[in-house]
Amino acid sequence: MEMTIGTDAVVMLAELLSALGVIGGVVLWCFKFVQRSRRQAEELKSIRKEQTLICYGLLACLKGLKEQGCNGPVTEAMDRIEEHLNQAAHDEEG
Repeated sequence: MEMTIGTDAVVMLAELLSALGVIGGVVLWCFKFVQRSRRQAEELKSIRKEQTLICYGLLACLKGLKEQGCNGPVTEAMDRIEEHLNQAAHDEEG
């Protein structure tokens, strides 16, 4: 019994392998995209937390200046930072 593989079978096998390769590539790209998106979300969360701490430190410095008698722009800056921090806190809750 002799078995021969024709050109049609080879072409069909090549088409199947190519299709599987493309599908695998798309699935792998989607997986990497989701992983990268998650990692970026975690980094942004960390950056926001750090910026909040910096704002609180800046607010403390401005309060110290106000206690020493500085007024005008110091008071305005304090009000704006407090408003920003309150707004940011409400945005985090929602």
